[in-house]
Amino acid sequence: MKSITFIKEYQTKPNLLNSKTSTLHSILLIDDDHSNNFINTIFINQLGLEIDVNTALNGLEGIQFLKDSFAGPCLIILDIQMPVMDGWAFLDAYDKEIPKEVKEQITIVMITASTDEIDKAKARKNPHVTRFMQKPLSDLKFQRLIKKYF
Repeated sequence: MKSITFIKEYQTKPNLLNSKTSTLHSILLIDDDHSNNFINTIFINQLGLEIDVNTALNGLEGIQFLKDSFAGPCLIILDIQMPVMDGWAFLDAYDKEIPKEVKEQITIVMITASTDEIDKAKARKNPHVTRFMQKPLSDLKFQRLIKKYF
């Protein structure tokens, strides 16, 4: 019974962000970890926004999603280490395959569990990466990202 009450409260939670966030239409989570995608979706839903949250399990799925189903403006949360196509390969493909008018509507935040300073430096040098963050994310981190960039 308590979980049902929680779900009802969760579903009716008011928008915790200001009206400026209406410019954000979707969030694409690109991460091979199903648990991270599930938890991050819950964090985003707790903000009370009316946006689409989509997931891709690797960079290749992310590129295909952008080609087939893009709804911008969009926030992409991109993991570095994934099978098939990692975050770095995604950024290369994104640069070559995604049209400029689509890229102009996307903010990419790269995330990792790694503490490797080389990854951080590489992300900062990439023109498509707006922000580099350590996992795990939280509802507060999502709230701050959305307020800052949308």
